[in-house]
Amino acid sequence: MCLASGAAFGAMAIFGKLAYGEGATVGTLLAVRFGLAAAVFWLLVLAGGGAHEVRALARRDVGIALALGACGYALQAGGYFAALTRIDASLLSLLLYTYPAIVAAAAVALGRERIDARRVAALGLASGGLALVVAGAGTGALDGVGVALGLGAACVYTTYILVSEGVAVRMSPMVLSAIVCTGAAASLTVGSTLLGEFRPGALTPAGWGWLACLGAVSTVTAISLFFAGLRRVGPTAASILSTVEPVVTVVLAAIVFGEVLGGVQLVGGALVIAAVPVLHASRVRLRRPAARDAELERVPA
Repeated sequence: MCLASGAAFGAMAIFGKLAYGEGATVGTLLAVRFGLAAAVFWLLVLAGGGAHEVRALARRDVGIALALGACGYALQAGGYFAALTRIDASLLSLLLYTYPAIVAAAAVALGRERIDARRVAALGLASGGLALVVAGAGTGALDGVGVALGLGAACVYTTYILVSEGVAVRMSPMVLSAIVCTGAAASLTVGSTLLGEFRPGALTPAGWGWLACLGAVSTVTAISLFFAGLRRVGPTAASILSTVEPVVTVVLAAIVFGEVLGGVQLVGGALVIAAVPVLHASRVRLRRPAARDAELERVPA
């Protein structure tokens, strides 16, 4: 389940690129993706008897969850899919996947976690890998704005994870995902409409199909499978298994678009991915915080 979840997340950039080729704008893609995901999540919540939980939620928690979607996750997704119009999907996936190391660094800086040798090693791997991924493209071969948007998305996602820590322990993952997606859908639809970027009429039938895949496969199915797998294998194993995500993106991008990373970039990507199991090895003794971190890293991804 965790591997299937990672594969579904890994296909996200591929679906996005294919949708762009069929008339989707960034605004249309984001509004449709989160609108569809919110509708499906609410159906799952109601079908699972979650209506009572929703009614019992504190208004403050509902407001925080809506704001997380409307501000935090909308900004992260906006940066990610804007970057996808400028740089390769494989490169973007590796840039975004620096977020576990950024989260660890931020948690230490905020005093939430202690620095230790494993965290230092993980940060070193991620930083060195990132340098190789970017430098390996060669001078002038990268779109600087695209790289900045990708790294910005990773930083915004870090903030989202840290801010959502409190509310995430007070509601179930599915309810939180439904509310977050609702907030994101609302803000992205309004924002893209005001900017003239919401143009669903320009989509071809194939474009609607790719956006449906993006919402159903790389959002709802991916998140649901991750939580199902998390309950069976535990947080550390689930988080390590999720490192298949950028690998799947790189492989699919090569098959579908012919994107090929250079040798130096492949080494750098391997270092970025290797930072995750090293990072989580330092959390094995702290089972409850690890479980919380693993859940937060996928609500929603």
